[in-house]
Amino acid sequence: MQVTSQDIEWMTRALRLAARGLYTTTPNPRVGCVIVNNGQVVGEGAHLKAGEPHAEVHALRAAGEQARGATAYVTLEPCSHFGRTPPCADALVNAGVSRVVVAMQDPNPLVAGNGIARLQSQGITVAVGVCETQARALNPGFIQRMTQQRPYVRLKVAASLDGRTALANGHSQWITSAAARKDVHHWRAQSCAIVTGIASILQDDSSLTVRDVNTPRQPLRVIVDSQLRIPIDAKVLQDGNALVAYAQGDAAKLEMLQVMGVRTLQAPNAQGQVDLAVLMQALTALPCNEVLIEAGATLNGAYMQTGLVDELLLYYAPKLMGHTARGMFALPELAQMSDVRDLNIQDVRQFGQDIRIQAKFQF
Repeated sequence: MQVTSQDIEWMTRALRLAARGLYTTTPNPRVGCVIVNNGQVVGEGAHLKAGEPHAEVHALRAAGEQARGATAYVTLEPCSHFGRTPPCADALVNAGVSRVVVAMQDPNPLVAGNGIARLQSQGITVAVGVCETQARALNPGFIQRMTQQRPYVRLKVAASLDGRTALANGHSQWITSAAARKDVHHWRAQSCAIVTGIASILQDDSSLTVRDVNTPRQPLRVIVDSQLRIPIDAKVLQDGNALVAYAQGDAAKLEMLQVMGVRTLQAPNAQGQVDLAVLMQALTALPCNEVLIEAGATLNGAYMQTGLVDELLLYYAPKLMGHTARGMFALPELAQMSDVRDLNIQDVRQFGQDIRIQAKFQF
């Protein structure tokens, strides 16, 4: 595969276009396309919403006849099947492009190399793998849902420097600054669902909506509530865009929730708690690509023990709250250091006086 510095330049432009769909394309992947003829961009586009034209279609429409003999740069393999829209591979063939540069193969089994094969069968030169690392980083949830049949799960915690998330009496607003909280809303906006526990709802009555971010879409709010204790007038339920996962509960309250348009999922485990693995399967089926957990130490610890967490978002404020304050994760006591989970730090950034650490587990 012969790749030039210009290929990287144009693919980088396509990746920036793909990022325009960061908050809106779910459950589809974020994809960008740039069409170049004689060193000039003649068309470009991004996929912004499921059911609407894909990036290649937008770019081809803009290019018109100038697409003939051009090179198309696409951040994800062009689709080869009929879904809500016709195959993009056929659109590229019909437009007469001579070369297609693809950042990564589509993990969707319905495509998975078929789009590339379709292009090559029509005499189009195809190069695959240009800026693949960056392309994969744009779609961790879509890739994981297609390859592992589960969403990509981030767990967010706001804590003091000594790792405390609330005072002993439950008070926690606000540990981190407005700048850090605004950053959290960007993670909410790109998530398909936000998961919290009933204890957090009873303590704070938070709405878990996206604010301070310009997006037309609100993620599904999921409340893990084993005994169905959630108040009917809880803010998180008021627009009906919520799911309550429970183990057992009052039939009358269950009916009221359903009348309000709230989804319910009964998923008990052997301990009478919500089976988190079953909940994740349900979110996969909706389908959800990315899930953000914003909960207390108990649910955080339960998720950590399931092995379902892919990434941690840890916000640390320059405060000390003392050993009696509540911790970040309720986990079993470890007897030796060999049992400690190691993390790989992916990124460290400062928001106001707060620090955000992004980390993944070592395996």
